[in-house]
Amino acid sequence: MALFQRVIWIVLDSVGIGPLPDAAEYGDLGRDTLGHIARSRPLKVPNLVQLGLANIKPLAHLAAPVQPAGCFGKGATRSPGKDTTTGHWEMAGIWLDQAFPVYKQGFPRELIEQFEKAIGRKTLGNKPASGTEIIKELGEEHMRTGFPILYTSGDSVFQIAAHEEVIPIAELYRMCEIARKMLEGPHRVGRVIARPFTGTPGSFRRTERRHDYAVEPPRPMLLDVLAEGNVPVLGIGKIHDIYNGRGVQNYLTTKNNADGMEKLHAALRQQTSGLVFANLVDFDMLYGHRKEVEGFARSLEEFDAMLSSLLEQMQPSDLLLITADHGCDPDHCSASTDHSREYV
Repeated sequence: MALFQRVIWIVLDSVGIGPLPDAAEYGDLGRDTLGHIARSRPLKVPNLVQLGLANIKPLAHLAAPVQPAGCFGKGATRSPGKDTTTGHWEMAGIWLDQAFPVYKQGFPRELIEQFEKAIGRKTLGNKPASGTEIIKELGEEHMRTGFPILYTSGDSVFQIAAHEEVIPIAELYRMCEIARKMLEGPHRVGRVIARPFTGTPGSFRRTERRHDYAVEPPRPMLLDVLAEGNVPVLGIGKIHDIYNGRGVQNYLTTKNNADGMEKLHAALRQQTSGLVFANLVDFDMLYGHRKEVEGFARSLEEFDAMLSSLLEQMQPSDLLLITADHGCDPDHCSASTDHSREYV
């Protein structure tokens, strides 16, 4: 970090900027997260525009400045896949030759039986599903039986949902740890995810106590190099989980994007050097997968507004990096609710 004393790295989770050349192989031809959101209505994102967002490619209703304040560009994912782990690992220098496994028909029966034996309970679900939809569908049965809800998606994930009053959060985390140890070899999924929720039938709500259990990075990567050089690294949001804690000396969990930005501001007042690495997940979790174009647009505008105070807080020796890890186009041009293979 000879040129910069401190690097602020923000990942806008799922904010892709157009299909990659191989998008059709993933069923994502024509998907364009930012392009479709910008087309839906005029976006009020003056800070991102001034930094160069609209210079990357034409975006409806956004005029590209002649002299943007930042450097700009788009990155193409080299690794196969379009998930959080693949995207974040590649940013840190790990390329994958083989994509993490996905389960379009649910997990094999023998794997489920092994898991049920290990946790001492039967399970519900075992199919690809939207997290909000599956707790709506199976939440009442889960509350009656005490069986956790197991589901996956178009990504390499093994997700376990449980009502916090039925299965205590510590027990849910224990189940996820069992699953993480069990899912190796051909079933080495990218992430095991705890998905706690509360409420009553008809009004279930997922809570902020989600926890991701990532697979161990297979090789040394950027965060390891920084740790070896005694460069302080603070992870905000999912960062610690995504890299399984590797190279992240300190970390802060977040409730939502606003909480993440507040913690980023506070961290910059304390940490004067090194890397502050944040993931803001609301774009993906609340809007992309749920196909909510307006919510996604509003969330981008809220981030842009919060960016004003961050830019004011920066020092001359700071470097700010803003990127994404993949796409998750909320536009109804596609029926898919999964991530999309896009430039970032």
